[in-house]
Amino acid sequence: MQATSPVLQTAPWYRHRWPWFIMLGPLAVMLATAVTVVLALRTPDAVVVDDYYKQGKAINQDLRRDHVATSLKLVLDAGFDARTGTLAGRLHSFGRPMLAPFRIYLAHPTQPGKDLAIEVLPDDYGHFRVQVPGLEMTHWQVVVEGEGRQWRLARSWSPGKDAVLRIAADNVQP
Repeated sequence: MQATSPVLQTAPWYRHRWPWFIMLGPLAVMLATAVTVVLALRTPDAVVVDDYYKQGKAINQDLRRDHVATSLKLVLDAGFDARTGTLAGRLHSFGRPMLAPFRIYLAHPTQPGKDLAIEVLPDDYGHFRVQVPGLEMTHWQVVVEGEGRQWRLARSWSPGKDAVLRIAADNVQP
């Protein structure tokens, strides 16, 4: 007598759900890799500095300029009027107005293209008034420095929260 075993009819592999389920992991990784490559190629590396040593030397220069500002007892008092887009105030040293020209740099927190450099020429009483049209109400890094870059005052400022900008050198009572 001959024993016959029943032949099972099975569906082809692509009709089962488990091969497709197993392939989902590698497909998700391939999709994530493609998205990462596209983002890496389209987005500039604005935060990466090419010459770290040169940047370190520049930081030491800035610290020296901060010490000069402290020795001059510099204080900047300014107010921003959002309605007119005007920044007005005065810079003083030892309580007396500074009449020399200076610069105010406003560095945007995320977009270097929106940074502003403002040349300030105070009047005979040390007061200044400059137009800053379209100033965003965001968190700015403010650097005030002398015309020859011999001193520097720095602080962060949010004009949306505080219309008054007051920067005093270290160890100077405002």
